[in-house]
Amino acid sequence: MKEEILAQLDHPKELERLYRKNNTLFKQSFDILYPELQGNSIAEFWNSRLHYEREEFNWGSSKELLFIIGGCFVAGIIAKLPSIFHWNEDFFYPRNIGFVVFPLLIAYFSWKKALSKKQMGATALLIIVSLIFINFLPDVHKSDTLLLSCIHLPIVLWFLLLYSYAGTVKNNLEGRLDFLKFNGDLVVMTALILIAGALLSGLTVGLFSLIGFNIEKFYFENIIVFGLAGAPILGTYLVQSNPQLVGKVSPVIAKIFSPLVLVMLVIYLIAMIYSGKDPYNDRQFLMIFNALLLGVMCLIFFNAADTAAESKTRAGIWILFLLSIVTIIVNGIALSAILFRIAEWGFTPNRAAVLGGNGLILINLFLVGIQLCKVLFSKANIDTVGKAIALYLPIYLGWAAVVTFFFPFLFGFK
Repeated sequence: MKEEILAQLDHPKELERLYRKNNTLFKQSFDILYPELQGNSIAEFWNSRLHYEREEFNWGSSKELLFIIGGCFVAGIIAKLPSIFHWNEDFFYPRNIGFVVFPLLIAYFSWKKALSKKQMGATALLIIVSLIFINFLPDVHKSDTLLLSCIHLPIVLWFLLLYSYAGTVKNNLEGRLDFLKFNGDLVVMTALILIAGALLSGLTVGLFSLIGFNIEKFYFENIIVFGLAGAPILGTYLVQSNPQLVGKVSPVIAKIFSPLVLVMLVIYLIAMIYSGKDPYNDRQFLMIFNALLLGVMCLIFFNAADTAAESKTRAGIWILFLLSIVTIIVNGIALSAILFRIAEWGFTPNRAAVLGGNGLILINLFLVGIQLCKVLFSKANIDTVGKAIALYLPIYLGWAAVVTFFFPFLFGFK
């Protein structure tokens, strides 16, 4: 968007159009450009406008608020479908958990970002095809490929959400990075909503029990279900309508946790050597090891996406670089353990899926680490770190789609 802002700097109406299309990305791009534009009257106006701190809470437009209230209600209804129609919960939830929230968020951003009818139609078609596919897979008892499809399908839906979020942005790389930052903000906001909801639930159930009403069963089967389903949707609305709420919190959390996670990982690797535990012969330990890797990778990617959006201290870049190096080591250990298990006991759907996923993560971490190294030692532009992430995202989509839609047939629904 930086190029678009520069091109339209002398056209106020076009600048306003760019701002309304994606105000978060506009502000991030303008902040990067502003040092070069100081003294320009239009740039000074926009700088004052963008950095005006509003004290009041913004509830957005009435249409948007109604859309969100309706979306939260529909999400709760979807989550309650097995109870309403007496469907098998063990069949419904593993296959359809992603459809509780993602289609509604996709619809929200498709409307908010003013996607074309063609774009919305293509997205809707992919959602319908995914819904039909996952629910018509054979209900094979203890099927690894079914479980893998159920795990990877929400990742495919997440990428459809990315498309609806950044589909109208000409510079799609910036849109992808802004989407990653939005995800970090959404995690923080949703966690706050859930904590507040848990406190309210405990207080409500406790107060009613004092006057002799036992509402626990009704409350948890109905109110809690609607609350859990609607929390991400409400969180999305709050982040979009009031970016000042968590826009400054997420970077602070990343700055605090990045060095702590780095120290923890180093200590953990040392302790692993002395404990005698290893992922080569302990399958459960390997699963936990991969879960740890996935969490740390997400922290690096969200942190790096924020780094591309605003300036960071050299110490912060060093921490991110060292964290990527240690994570590469952790990934290398996990990858070698998977290869060892394949060599010993052969290919299985789980091993193939984890091997492909870990291999892609390792390559991406190498690319991010190389760009961070260039920033530290070659004075390269910090934007290259974000681009290394944004360019790679479609590869993850491709692998998630392969595991979801092709693994059941490749491995005979085993």
